[in-house]
Amino acid sequence: MENQLGLILKLLLLSALLSVLIKYAGPSVSIPATATNALIIVFLPIMIVAIALLWRFQAQKQN
Repeated sequence: MENQLGLILKLLLLSALLSVLIKYAGPSVSIPATATNALIIVFLPIMIVAIALLWRFQAQKQN
């Protein structure tokens, strides 16, 4: 139970930190509004999760 509570608190802290970073540091980052950048922003998280799941599947398959 403590382990789950610790994980939830870590995720909450990380989420709050990311929110503050987006709110205050985000407007100073100049990213041009192009179709390529939009596609990168949309598909990058999907690709990261897919790679992580594939990596985990391969590691589990070897055990």
